[in-house]
Amino acid sequence: MSKGRYVPKGRPQKPGGGNPQEMMKQLQAVQRQMEEAQDALADETVEHSAGGGVVKAVADGQQRIRSVTIDPQVVDPEDVGMLEDLVLAAVNGALEDSRALAEERMGGLTGGLGLPGF
Repeated sequence: MSKGRYVPKGRPQKPGGGNPQEMMKQLQAVQRQMEEAQDALADETVEHSAGGGVVKAVADGQQRIRSVTIDPQVVDPEDVGMLEDLVLAAVNGALEDSRALAEERMGGLTGGLGLPGF
């Protein structure tokens, strides 16, 4: 019985099987899917509240603030700084949630292509 070296047959397949035309087709399909996902994200919203719900910010999946709601009971002319802090917390939280939503929706589209940065 001789000891030999194991040499696998074939190489791991690249996206498109190494065929540039097939890879281009896959990239175009992913581009279409990404455009569709981006369009859908414009219609999806996330809400983030601060101060126990007295300030709420709503952002869409494209990181645009759609609305800010402030409970009138929290408006204190003597402490505008607190209200400003609550608005910032709500808006920044909504933007973070929106980015997470976009990453969740878009992440699966490019994962199989082996593209750097995706």
